[in-house]
Amino acid sequence: MPEASPRGTYLVIAEALRNEIQAEPGSDTLPSEADLMDSHSVSRNTIRRALKVLEADGVVESAPGIGWRVVRAGDRRSLAERMRDMIEEDSLSVGDTYPSEAKLCERFDASRTAVRRVLAQMEGNGLLATVHGKGRTVRALPTATTRP
Repeated sequence: MPEASPRGTYLVIAEALRNEIQAEPGSDTLPSEADLMDSHSVSRNTIRRALKVLEADGVVESAPGIGWRVVRAGDRRSLAERMRDMIEEDSLSVGDTYPSEAKLCERFDASRTAVRRVLAQMEGNGLLATVHGKGRTVRALPTATTRP
């Protein structure tokens, strides 16, 4: 950006990114923050402010282990909510085997680190139990107040 915008550089960048997202409906992820900094010739803070504007508008979301992802008309629940709700959706009962990390990564298109973080939260909340060498099992069914 050669000159400062009276509207706020981050807002101008947010609008440019919004237009790019609408012009390319097949794109699901945004370039890295470093690539965006280079292409717009601004600081990381300016890029982050622009991304936060788009996040507040529901256009993009931060995806741990992936970067920034375009929000499409699909499922807008967090990874933690989707993994918790999977117990009910897959009709799992107490004592049933919970899917492996690899299967969860594939199913939710998430990094192993993000999946492990949510699994640790679910174990801490008493929803899952881990038996080393055997995997995870459902320990309790989620309730409306149980949040990972």
